[in-house]
Amino acid sequence: MLTLTPNAIKQLSLILVERSTEPTLGLRLDVDKGGCAGFQYVMQVTLPQADDTVIETENVRVFVSSRGQQLLSGCQLDYMDSLNDSGFRIDNPNAERSCGCGTSFEPKSGS
Repeated sequence: MLTLTPNAIKQLSLILVERSTEPTLGLRLDVDKGGCAGFQYVMQVTLPQADDTVIETENVRVFVSSRGQQLLSGCQLDYMDSLNDSGFRIDNPNAERSCGCGTSFEPKSGS
């Protein structure tokens, strides 16, 4: 199961309020082959797809794609805001290694 930090919940809540035209919007997480480490994270504010797992906490919704279920299981979604960079980050215990920018990863053997 994916968890969210308080910072991620706060930022996602602000984003969803800005786009309040659709009350069932959420942050959809997926993985795709690519990036410099083998797989890359894909994040989009959208409606859920039929086979997504819906995680709702403190009135924010995250949708995890069926394709990303195994690779995102046990992850923590955080939001960082620093001088150099800001955005959502995924702490992934299923990653053997991640690229320097944190947007792609190589899964551990057997993941």
